[in-house]
Amino acid sequence: MYRVLLVEDEEIIRKGIRYSVPWEECGCSVVGEAENGAAGEEKIAELQPDIVITDITMPVKNGLEMIADTREKFNYIAIILTGYSEFEYAQQAIRSGVSDYVLKPLDMDEMRTALEKAVRLAGDNQYLQQREDEAEAVRSRTALPPLSEDKVTDPLVLRIAAYLKENYRSKITLADLQEQFHYSERYINQKFQKELGTTVIDYLNRCRIQNALELIRKGKLPISQIGWECGIGEYKYFNHVFKKYMGCSVREYQSTLK
Repeated sequence: MYRVLLVEDEEIIRKGIRYSVPWEECGCSVVGEAENGAAGEEKIAELQPDIVITDITMPVKNGLEMIADTREKFNYIAIILTGYSEFEYAQQAIRSGVSDYVLKPLDMDEMRTALEKAVRLAGDNQYLQQREDEAEAVRSRTALPPLSEDKVTDPLVLRIAAYLKENYRSKITLADLQEQFHYSERYINQKFQKELGTTVIDYLNRCRIQNALELIRKGKLPISQIGWECGIGEYKYFNHVFKKYMGCSVREYQSTLK
């Protein structure tokens, strides 16, 4: 349901709209009312409606002033109610981004038509906001969830972790670590599991993906090269590993940065 706020100083008109429009048929519900623009501003901030239906001429603060002061911040669809004497203001409001206007005395068929248009626009707003929220969620993934490395006390794990961070671009296997540090592959993995709650290979991949994120954000290298630069290899496998850790493809992440 799209949330509707009614802002009108004449109670009889406000109540007439509330109880005459088939809100549910239009996929809407009235969540609040206000008797002037100042009170409307408070209700908009409190209720964050999808659609605001407002009169122009009201005491304290008029409808156009209220819209000008709130619409950009709260991103709602506005319908204005206007008399013939205010028609010039209505046209000005349309140019300022108001969805539609309905002339007084009110014709409920016109009101429904304006509401249906506002609902379509509100749906577009929600879709665009959802896409932006999704993009922002991806953009905010500037780092992988951290491991508790500050709690590591085992000297061997600290040495191997430092080695992996320094040499992540190289091909590294457990056999390589066994030769380098003179402990068995099983023993090294057990130590990592105990101290960091993960395997050596997972830790290595984290180092690689974290560096890949930095390279993608800098935007100086083509994606096809980044996989090699961070030690993972060709793009198809790099994309597979990236998606496992980041929850999206490399190109999806890159597109959100634009």
